[in-house]
Order: sequence, then C-alpha cells, then structure tokens
Amino acid sequence: MRISVRVRPNSKIESVEKTSEREFTIRVKAPPTEGRANDAVVKALAEYFDVPKSRVSLSRGASSKIKIFDIL
Repeated sequence: MRISVRVRPNSKIESVEKTSEREFTIRVKAPPTEGRANDAVVKALAEYFDVPKSRVSLSRGASSKIKIFDIL
C-alpha cells in the first residue's frame, strides 16, 4: 500500500491522524535534522499499521514535509 504523509516535526505530542483513505498527518517530537523525524514517522506508521518497521519504507520526499511511504 502506498500512502501520502504530511509530517509535523517538533510537536509536543506524537499522533497519527488519518485525513483521507490514503493520506495521513503525523506529528512527531523528533526534529527534522539528520533523518530523526523520518525515523520517528517510520516507527509511528509501523505501530499504527501493526507491522514491523522493516515493512515501512520511505519512497519519496526525504527532505519534504509531504512524504510517500510504502507499507508492505
């Protein structure tokens, strides 16, 4: 499954919000430096979909706020 994710780094709370069928807004506490926010998003998506982190991969948008992830 391919999903679009809008990332909100440096948030006070961590949450996953489904905005439409394949679009999500994810708030993470991690800063957007050195890939920390991306790692936190992978972890949040793995927990949300109840899959191992190895099955969540960033497809596009490594340095963008809007990212495309593949959930295998």
